[in-house]
Amino acid sequence: MAHDLHLKDPMTEQRLFRNRMLVAIAVVVLMLGVLVARFYHLQVVNYDSYRTQSDKNRIQVRPVAPTRGLIYDRNGELLADNRPSYTLAIVRERVRDLDATLELIGRLVRLDDSDVEKFRQRMQRRRPFEPVPLRFRLSEDEIARISVNEFRLPGVSVEAELVRYYPRTDLFAHSVGYVGRISDRELANFSEEDVRRYRGTQSIGKVGLERSYEDLLLGEVGYENVETNARGRVLRVLERQDPKPGAALTLHLDSRLQKVASDALGDRRGAVVAIDVKTGGVLAFVSKPSFDPNLFVTGISFNDYRALSDSLDVPLFNRALQGQYPPGSTLKPMMGLGGLAAGVINAETRIKDPGFYRLPNDPRIYRDWKRWGHGDKVDLVQALAESCDVYFWDMAYRWNIDGMHDIAARFGLGEKTGIDLPVERAGLFPSREWKRGARGLPWFPGDSLNAVLGQGFVLATPLQLAVMTATIASRGTHYRPQMVKAVDGVVLPPEVLHHVEARPEHWDLVFKGMEAVVYSVRGTGKKAGAGLDFRVAGKSGTAQVVGIAQGERYDSEALKERHRDHALFIAFAPVEDPQIAVSVLVENGEGGGKVAAPVAREVFFDWLSRPGEKSAGLPPVTVDSEGGRLRG
Repeated sequence: MAHDLHLKDPMTEQRLFRNRMLVAIAVVVLMLGVLVARFYHLQVVNYDSYRTQSDKNRIQVRPVAPTRGLIYDRNGELLADNRPSYTLAIVRERVRDLDATLELIGRLVRLDDSDVEKFRQRMQRRRPFEPVPLRFRLSEDEIARISVNEFRLPGVSVEAELVRYYPRTDLFAHSVGYVGRISDRELANFSEEDVRRYRGTQSIGKVGLERSYEDLLLGEVGYENVETNARGRVLRVLERQDPKPGAALTLHLDSRLQKVASDALGDRRGAVVAIDVKTGGVLAFVSKPSFDPNLFVTGISFNDYRALSDSLDVPLFNRALQGQYPPGSTLKPMMGLGGLAAGVINAETRIKDPGFYRLPNDPRIYRDWKRWGHGDKVDLVQALAESCDVYFWDMAYRWNIDGMHDIAARFGLGEKTGIDLPVERAGLFPSREWKRGARGLPWFPGDSLNAVLGQGFVLATPLQLAVMTATIASRGTHYRPQMVKAVDGVVLPPEVLHHVEARPEHWDLVFKGMEAVVYSVRGTGKKAGAGLDFRVAGKSGTAQVVGIAQGERYDSEALKERHRDHALFIAFAPVEDPQIAVSVLVENGEGGGKVAAPVAREVFFDWLSRPGEKSAGLPPVTVDSEGGRLRG
C-alpha cells in the first residue's frame, strides 16, 4: 500500500491532464477557425457569386414576346389577326427524366411523332431555363388533364400565347401571306441583333406581306423578372419591361372586290390584278387555286403539305406575281402607241389584210387568227378592235426590235415592278443583246413578228400587265404598285417611277382603239362592257401554250386541257376618267374575249357601282435617279 502511494505522482498527472486539455482546446480552436474562415469565404468573399447562383434558381429573366402588328384592308376589315392559343411547354432544367416525362404527357394529350421531333429540334437552340414548346393549340380538355397531373410533371407548363389567324382563309393567302415557325436555316442566318429581337418569339413571316414587312410587324421584345419555385412554376413577377407591339398595316386591297374577282374566276386556274389608276394602289390581287394559310402558322402537318405540294394545280404558286406567261395580243395597245411615237405608223396608216403576212424573201406564211383577213383598209383603231395580226406584223417589220424593246421597258415589261411583295419575277422582253447572249444567235425579222404579238420569247406576269394597263389609262404616269396604304395610320404617298411621253392625239387614238375592242361590231372584248352604265376600254389576248405547225389550225379538241391556249384580258374604266385598271389571266381558257373579259366586267361593275367610291387622291412621290423619294 505504501508502495502504490509512492508510485503516483500528483504533479505529473496534473501536468499530463493540462497538456491534453491544451491540445484539445487547440484542436477545437483550429477547427472553429477553419469553420469561421470557410463561413467568411462563403458569406463575404464569394457572396455575390453564390447569391447570383441562388437567384438563378429562384429568379429568372424571361422574354415577353410582342404582339404582332395587325393587317387590315382599305375599309378596316381585319385580314391578319392574333388569337389566344394555349401551348404545352417544357423547361429542360426542371425535368429529371425527359423521356419519361414525354411518355407521360403522351398518355394525357395527343402527341404526334412530328411534335416530338420538332420539340427536340427546338431544344437544340434554346436558352437556359427557356420554355420549349411541345404542343400548340391545346383544347380545354387537354389543358384540364395537364392541370390535374401538374404534381407529376415538374418543368411542364401550359402557357397562353397569341398566334396568327387569317379570318378570310384562302382569299388573301397570296397577298397577305402567312407566318410560320422559325426554321433552323433561318436561325443560322440570324445576327446577334436578330437573336435578341426574336427571343420569346417562335414565328416569322414566310411569304407575302408578312415577310416583306416583317421588321415592322414584329415589334420589340420585352422582359420580366419572375420568381419561381423549385418546380419552375412562376410565383410572382418582380419587374417587367413591356414589349412594343408591331405596326398595324392598312392595305389598298378591298375585301369585297377581292371576293368578287375570286368568284368571277371561279374554279379555273388563273389570276386577277386590279390597280387604282390614280395612285398605283393594288385593289385586288387574286391567284387561284389558293390555300388556307392558317395551316402553316404553328407548323403544317406532313399530309397537309404533301397534298398542297403534290397538287397538279400548284395552289402554293403565286400566279399573279410569279407566273410568267406569253401576254399575247394584250401588248398591241402599247405597241401601237410605240409605233405612233416612233413615226412608224400614224392615224392614216392603213394596210391590206388578206389573212396572212409574208416577209420579203421569206417563203413562210404568217397567218392571221382570222384566216380570211380583216379587209383592205385596216387602220390602228380597227386593228386594235379586231386584233388584226397583219397590221402589227407589218408595223414590226418596218420598225425594229430596238424600238419595241424600248417602249416595253418604259411600260415596265422585262423587269420587276417593285411591288412591296417578295419573290417577284421579272418576266422577259427580248432584245438583240439578250438573244445573242442567251441563245448565241442573231435577231431575225421573224422574231420581231413574234415579239409584237407578245409571243416567242416574251413573258409577263399578270401584275406587270396590270401595271402596263394602268400606265396607259393614266396617259403615261407609271406608278410603283403598292399593297400597303398606311403604316400605323400614316399614309404612304404614291411613287411615280417615270412618265411615258407621247402626244395627246396618240393617247386618244389608243384609247379609241381599246374602247372599240369592247363596243365595236367586231370587237373582241364585248363581254367586258355588257350592261354597264360606264364605258370600258380593253384588249383581249390569247397566248399559245404549245407550238402549232406552220399552216395548221388550232384544234382545241385535239389538245389536252393543259395544252390549250391561255386567255387574257386587260382593261380600264371609265374611259373618260379612268379609275381602275385590270388584268385577267385564265390558264388554258382559250378565248380572252369570251372567258377573261367577263371576269374584268364583274370587277368593274362592283368597284364603279359603289356610291362615292373614289381613288385616294394622294400626292404622288417621284423617284429620282438615285432612288430617293421626292414629293411631287
